[in-house]
Amino acid sequence: MQDDIAEVLVSAAEIKKRVKEMGAAISRDYAGKDLLVVGILKGAIIFLADLVREITIPLQLDFMAVSSYGAGTTTSGAVRILKDLEVPVEDKHLLIVEDIVDTGLTLKYLLENLKARKPLSVRSCTILDKPERRLVDVHVDYSGFSIPDYFVVGYGLDYAQKYRHLPDICVLKPEVYNGQR
Repeated sequence: MQDDIAEVLVSAAEIKKRVKEMGAAISRDYAGKDLLVVGILKGAIIFLADLVREITIPLQLDFMAVSSYGAGTTTSGAVRILKDLEVPVEDKHLLIVEDIVDTGLTLKYLLENLKARKPLSVRSCTILDKPERRLVDVHVDYSGFSIPDYFVVGYGLDYAQKYRHLPDICVLKPEVYNGQR
């Protein structure tokens, strides 16, 4: 598996430090508020687990699963909800936690869908942001790292359901996802 990795882009130590900072900022911003953290499965699960342990205020946790990629490396552009929330969101402050925001299509869809359910507020949080890949204008409220347009895996991010378990965020060699191996 290590032969598939071109380079470590963000180390586990850098991730840990940044997630701690993000947790502190979220705790300050939502102090005294009814916070519902919405994890987007499957990619955000590792980041989400680390993040909520750094948030020092009470919170509720729920999950959504959406699909826009399938087994490919580029978005289809069509977002489908595969698993919806179990907790009502009305009169709560929502924080959507994503693994990566690139085109912005999934996050835009989630923001619009959840705002229609009448929460008090909806904000977004991601460990990785690829602003140069944006196809739609979408704001990320809490961003861990802004990265170039590399295909990355690790720390929850996958290619064909592999590599999620890697502790670092790594650049995958193009020959792996271009079928040249």
